[in-house]
Amino acid sequence: MALTHFDAEGRAHMVDVSDKAVTERIAVAENHIRMMPETFEIITKGRAKKGDVMGVARLAGIMAAKQTSSLIPLCHPLPITKVSVDLEPDADLPGLRITATVKTTGQTGVEMEALTAASVTALTVYDMVKAVDKGMEISGLRVTLKDGGKSGRYEAE
Repeated sequence: MALTHFDAEGRAHMVDVSDKAVTERIAVAENHIRMMPETFEIITKGRAKKGDVMGVARLAGIMAAKQTSSLIPLCHPLPITKVSVDLEPDADLPGLRITATVKTTGQTGVEMEALTAASVTALTVYDMVKAVDKGMEISGLRVTLKDGGKSGRYEAE
């Protein structure tokens, strides 16, 4: 399988999607942030000094999805039709499970936008409570669903 972001001489280039069909596309990405039980309680009880950690992180993830093409050099700017970011407290981690969903109607997929949204959401959580827990761990970043376009549907196991 050829890598699409390289030309015949091996130089990086933006893929030409002008011949691709315009279709509805969706991508879902997930990750999680693990923290100390005390930090988990501060977030879930709404006692963080910087405010509503999950609310601010959700907005940061949504904003990040819309900026993906400015961050990833060969990513196309897309007309995003929906971004949602869900943060689910998980006492067993302890921490937050993050799911980002992005939709578009276009000529290329939105996997990078979903991954960016999930990443920035977790980074924002870290930023908002790092004063009490510098050892938080962000992991598990992956695409769990991609649908639409020529390559069809992908679902992670």
